[in-house]
Amino acid sequence: MTLAYWCVLAAIVLPYLSTSLAKFQGGFGPKQNHNPREFLETLQGSRKRAHWAQQNGFEITPAFAAAVIIAHLAATSPQGTIDGIALAFVVSRILFTLCYVADWASARTLVWAFGMGCIVALFVGVGS
Repeated sequence: MTLAYWCVLAAIVLPYLSTSLAKFQGGFGPKQNHNPREFLETLQGSRKRAHWAQQNGFEITPAFAAAVIIAHLAATSPQGTIDGIALAFVVSRILFTLCYVADWASARTLVWAFGMGCIVALFVGVGS
């Protein structure tokens, strides 16, 4: 498996780290587990933003996975470049989550745009 494929797995797992922040900073227990979506909608502040970061992660991961697969199949770039872009995307998702939880809206937007740029770069190829 290439590093880029491992990055897809990392991107799949990252949203669950966000929801862990949202749920387990206090207040989530067996009772709330009967209706976790309802519980998550009651959160405020950084916990609410962690939940939103989770949702954004689930929204963007399919595009990233498709971009990695297409980059491999179409050989849009050398393998080292594909791996590097995929790793940059995963780092951008970690930074995105940190910015979201900390409520750094402008920085979050820039990091999100960088991540989208990684997806585009995987599709169209760079450094060929």
